[in-house]
Order: sequence, then C-alpha cells, then structure tokens
Amino acid sequence: MTKADVVAYVAKKASLTAKAAKEAVNAVFGAVTETLKKGDKVVVTGFGTFMVRSRAARKGRNPQTGAPINIPARKTPGFTAGKALKKSVR
Repeated sequence: MTKADVVAYVAKKASLTAKAAKEAVNAVFGAVTETLKKGDKVVVTGFGTFMVRSRAARKGRNPQTGAPINIPARKTPGFTAGKALKKSVR
C-alpha cells in the first residue's frame, strides 16, 4: 500500500475529498516526524509506538576491500506493534 493508496482509503472511509484526505494524512505523518525529531515517542493506543532508537558506534568492514572501517553512532526511527495490531495480523 502506497501513500496514495492510504489517501484514497481515508477519503473513502471518512467521506472526504481527495485533497482534504491528503492534507489529513500529511498532517499525521508530519506530526509523527516532528515528534520523533524532538526525541519523543508517539504512542497510538491499539496500534503501536513510534520511537527513536540509538545505534552504538561499531567497527565494520568494507565489503570490496576488506579494510576495517568505523561506523559512527546514530539515531534511527523504530516501531513496536501494539497488542491489538499483533492480534489482528495473526
């Protein structure tokens, strides 16, 4: 399912125009993005939790040359599915 499919689905289910549905979907994704940028987590009860995870610095290898390289620490977005979502997918 693409973002356009989500917009079409929201427009149909909520009886909205395509433009209004697109703005609503963009607003939700924008809110999640902005909250994660601040380092906070987003909890959607019954669906799941979006959070920022920290990855530690580590050593790796260049696959072409085999030379060791340092991979810096970084933050990545993460998602943990909620109980209701897990149950509905089973």
